[in-house]
Amino acid sequence: MTISVAAVAAPFGRDLEASFALIADLVERARAQGVRLLALPEAALGGYLADLSGEGAPDLPPALDVDGPEVARLAAIAGDLVVTAGLCESDGARRYNTAVAVTGDGVLGVHRKVHQPLGEHHSYAAGDGFRAFDSPIGRMGMMICYDKAFPEAARTLAMDGAEVIACMSAWPAARTQSSPDLAEDRWTRRFDLFDQARALENQVVWLSANQSGTFGQLRFVCSAKVVGPGGEVLATTGVEPGMAVARVDVRELLDGARRSMAHLRDRRPDSYGVLAGV
Repeated sequence: MTISVAAVAAPFGRDLEASFALIADLVERARAQGVRLLALPEAALGGYLADLSGEGAPDLPPALDVDGPEVARLAAIAGDLVVTAGLCESDGARRYNTAVAVTGDGVLGVHRKVHQPLGEHHSYAAGDGFRAFDSPIGRMGMMICYDKAFPEAARTLAMDGAEVIACMSAWPAARTQSSPDLAEDRWTRRFDLFDQARALENQVVWLSANQSGTFGQLRFVCSAKVVGPGGEVLATTGVEPGMAVARVDVRELLDGARRSMAHLRDRRPDSYGVLAGV
């Protein structure tokens, strides 16, 4: 079955009403193009951190409950689409950098960011794992931004049956030796390499959403994309805001990629030694 999937590069800040207005517009635009799965960026509800130094009182996003009215509102906007989006979650005691997958029927999956770059640990507690879940477009997994720098994260989702992985980011340009041209920035290059490598090594369909514009001290690289299981970029926004839309037959793509060289099937765990440090 061929479906359309899309990943977004767009700016999201602290104003939740403005965020919901932008999300509603993006969902309607996606629906008009027949999109079934739409990946929005990390921190789409309430914005990301303005400063990763950990110094002083941080300007934190609003803390939301996965079972609260904001996520229910997101689900209502999603309707017949599967929509993934990031938010700042609170369990009453701690804050997490969290992603949710929703449809009009409710929450399908939840992921708390495991890997924390730079000073993010000053603002968020870390999640503890990666789990795939079933959705109307197939078995899915989610991760957030820096999670994709660790091959074990995507491999865990793939081994749990994920055929599609949505990675939501607030990935900035380099803070040192940065380029005025985002297309030439070394952190843009890393962002793109991780997307293609994770898709190829796990032979999955990969959606990469990212923030755009600037927020606080951060300038985001955009580069939302859909990557096929052979590591080929099927659609991208480049270093501009927008929506990358691709038509995919997930089952056909995965079967073709895995027919002769199936990376998951051909693993040799007994040869890898100790992978986890103490």
